[in-house]
Formats: sequence, structure tokens, C-alpha cells
Amino acid sequence: MHTINIELADHAYPVYLGAGALSAQSLWQHHLGDGKTLIVSNDVVAPLYLDALRSALPGREAEVHVMPDGEQHKNLSTWSEIIDRLVDMQARRDVNLIALGGGVVGDMTGFAAASYMRGVKFLQVPTTLLAQVDASVGGKTGINHARGKNLIGAFHQPAAVVIDTRTLNTLPEREYRAGLAEVVKYGAIMDSEFFDWLESSSEQISQREPAALSHLIDRCVANKAKIVAADERESGIRAILNFGHSFGHAIETVTRYQRYLHGEAVAIGMVIAARLSEQRGLCAAGSSDRLRQLLSCFQLPVSLPDSLGLQELNDALELDKKALASGIRLILLNALGDAVIDRQSSATEINRAMESCRSTSG
Repeated sequence: MHTINIELADHAYPVYLGAGALSAQSLWQHHLGDGKTLIVSNDVVAPLYLDALRSALPGREAEVHVMPDGEQHKNLSTWSEIIDRLVDMQARRDVNLIALGGGVVGDMTGFAAASYMRGVKFLQVPTTLLAQVDASVGGKTGINHARGKNLIGAFHQPAAVVIDTRTLNTLPEREYRAGLAEVVKYGAIMDSEFFDWLESSSEQISQREPAALSHLIDRCVANKAKIVAADERESGIRAILNFGHSFGHAIETVTRYQRYLHGEAVAIGMVIAARLSEQRGLCAAGSSDRLRQLLSCFQLPVSLPDSLGLQELNDALELDKKALASGIRLILLNALGDAVIDRQSSATEINRAMESCRSTSG
């Protein structure tokens, strides 16, 4: 088992990576306090891994809250149910919350931990690729509003992150490939060498070869650790982690979180952002095609369906949590491997980039 430390000024914590990490009893004994424990999972993951997690907690009575699977359940109602469960079990400030699942479970559990009694301990056990390489690390928690993604939330760092690579063996193919969008993101924004490796190793990655997966997850977590350590609350450089996300969140919002998985929407968003970067003269011509080709290798969507109107996408962009009073803040590319925070793109330029990524098949 390998450990990467997230070095924050007020709250450093470890990320454990390895096959079987979920079952390491000594790890849980080290990080769980004496208070009550609530495991939050969903109805897909719980039948697969809940028993294994409980077996790693000998002598501890852990209660369980199982929520429905899906982005559409990342809302106030589900959050309230978790809070109600904590109240019903008479949990105190020494309670331990464990998030067992993907990004939605992690975000929901983290926000409940941030808001219950003004903040209690929680640990992340991400079981999807997207959550392992991105969502579980960094302390962003939150829930969606009908008019925008992640509009309600808080920064609340976990006590530890436990990444058991074996959980990827049961991950559905579509979920796995959606997670690869966030993997590609790291190469695009800050690690050109990693981007090159993704291109040359796409077949091994698609086949989920253990050595390729281990390297992939380790590299992504290490990159995110650097960014989070430098800017915990996204007041500066951490914003580059949102490459493709403003467009992706707009796509998710206007399709009511029903049509695309998060990673799929982000894949389309990254292509739009790269095309805008080219049109603005920030990066070399052909950069967006290279990004598009890599995403296509992983069978991710790369075109904006013709059925989505520009006006509704623009409305969603305006309400995106990354928008500022001075305008929409976008992450663009100086080159593949070098992202820049942009506040200068006009509505006309944004619309032209979206139109250039149209597909009439949708």
C-alpha cells in the first residue's frame, strides 16, 4: 500500500492507495475515534463492499445509511435524510462518518459532515475511478440545486482517503470511462508528460491493466495533492482543476442530470474549452483535436448535441458557481499541459466555440 500525504497548513491527511486497502484493520483503528460510526453508501455499492468494510471494523457497531444511486439524488432531500439519521442515532461531535461510494456519496457525506454540529470527522472510501483520482481528495463537498450543480456546499477535508483499487473490478464500463475524463484533465492542465503516457498507454488503460491503473491513480492524486496544498480553498491556482467543468456543469444542468454522467459532460466541456483556447490564439492549432482524439479513444462523448440550445447553456453558465461578478471564469489552455485562468472570453467567442463542437446526432 502506497501513501500520499495532502500537506495543508491546518489539516494534513493521508491518501492510502492499494489493492485491499479497504480491508486494512490497522488503518481504520488508527483513524476512527471512539464516537459512533455511520457508513453512508448507495444501493449499488453497498451490496458489493459494505460487508468487507464492516469486517475491517471489528468490535465497532457501525450504522449504515443507504441512499439511491445517481446524480439526481445529490440534493437537499438526501442530505436531510443523512442528517436525520445522525440525529436519530444521537451522534455527537465525536461521530465518524465514512463515505463508501463514488463522487455523489462522497460529496453528500462530506457536506453532511461539514454541516452536522458545525463540522465532524469523515473519511472517504471512493469506489469509482472518478472519485479515486479527483472527487475524494481536496475537501470539496456539496449538493446540487435544480438550477445549478454544486451550488450548495462547503470545504471540509476528510481525515483520510482510502483508495482500494480492487473496487474498480466491479465498476461498470460506462462509469469507468467517465472517470477517465478527469484523468485526461490532469494531463491537459498541468502534466504534458502524463498526457503523452495516456496516449501511448490507452489500450492498457482501457483494458484496466493493474500496473497501468496503479500508475494512473498515483499520478492523478499526486498532481491534485500539489494543487490543493498550494491553494486549499480555490482562491487561485486550484481553479485550473475546473478545466471543462463550467461547460460540463451547464450541460448536466440543462439535461437535468439524466443524459450524461459527470465525466461524460466534462469530456465535452474540455473539448469546448480547448477549442475556445485555439480560437482565442492562446494555444497551438490542433490542440483541441489531439485532446478530442484521446477522449475518443476512451469512448467518451466529444461533441455538443444539436438538441441543446445555446441560450439555455448560457443561462446555466451564468449561474455556475465559477462565475464571478466580472464575468464567467473559464479555464483555458496555453498548451496541453499548461492551463490558464481566463476572464476575458466574450459571449460571442464562447458561443462560437460551443457551435464549433456541435453534433447533429443528438
